[in-house]
Amino acid sequence: MAYIQILLFLVSSSLFQLFLGVNSATFTIVNECSYTVWPGILSGAGTAPLSTTGFALQPGGSYALEVPTSWSGRLWGRTLCAEDSNGKFTCVTGDCGSSGVECGGGGAQPPATLAEFTLNGAGGLDFYDVSLVDGYNLAMTVAPQGEGTGGNCTTTGCLTDLNPACPSELRVLASAEGVACRSACEAFGDPQYCCSGAYSTPDTCKPSSYSEFFKNACPKAYSYAYDDGTSTFTCASANYVVTFCPSPSTSVKSSDGLYPKAVEVSAGYRETTPRFNGLGVTLLAAIWVLRQLF
Repeated sequence: MAYIQILLFLVSSSLFQLFLGVNSATFTIVNECSYTVWPGILSGAGTAPLSTTGFALQPGGSYALEVPTSWSGRLWGRTLCAEDSNGKFTCVTGDCGSSGVECGGGGAQPPATLAEFTLNGAGGLDFYDVSLVDGYNLAMTVAPQGEGTGGNCTTTGCLTDLNPACPSELRVLASAEGVACRSACEAFGDPQYCCSGAYSTPDTCKPSSYSEFFKNACPKAYSYAYDDGTSTFTCASANYVVTFCPSPSTSVKSSDGLYPKAVEVSAGYRETTPRFNGLGVTLLAAIWVLRQLF
């Protein structure tokens, strides 16, 4: 009877995990910059924080982070960070206001390039984008890897260093050098740039010359609040590589050399099988045990 109880437990556990979709994704964060970057991570409302919310990543370094299914949140890079004589940790760009390396629930202070994720969302798809809506501080790409890459998954992001070409009225300086580029909303506070007030709908809020500066340089990144059609991508059951300062030789174009429309091109869903593998092994083991008992 003990064998049968163990067998039933294994089978029921596998079925329970199958129907709940218990799984996780791996985010590999890579720093190809010539300087240290301090990634910051913020989980969305109602989503548990990850095992870390901030750390240092040396040039050439990488960090693998396990992310549970159905997680949502954002990830960004902080630059020009230091600790003062009192132990207070701050960054010139992307600071999260925590006074420490761990952000602990604090978000990125603009301007900052953001990678945004909603895993296992509508239709079981992951939704992801790279956003310049809150400005730009460093180049970043998000690349799906693993099971999801057989579908219409697409690498997105911004390969270009925008800081040297940033319009003077948006430029953030440190030691007379451009280190970030503000959004027009942050720089001027005008509702037409912020998509607020009378400009709070897709019909009334249109691209500006400032958002077009971002869009022309980074065609697949969000440039303003209603830029969904060419900036939100989907994938099924993938892992993701987030790269700071990616090599310009790494193309983010599709195989036909064009920048596809995000949702229209990337919304394909491919049923994957890994979640069933554990159940299959358990059932085979169950059959073997039953044959031995009877």
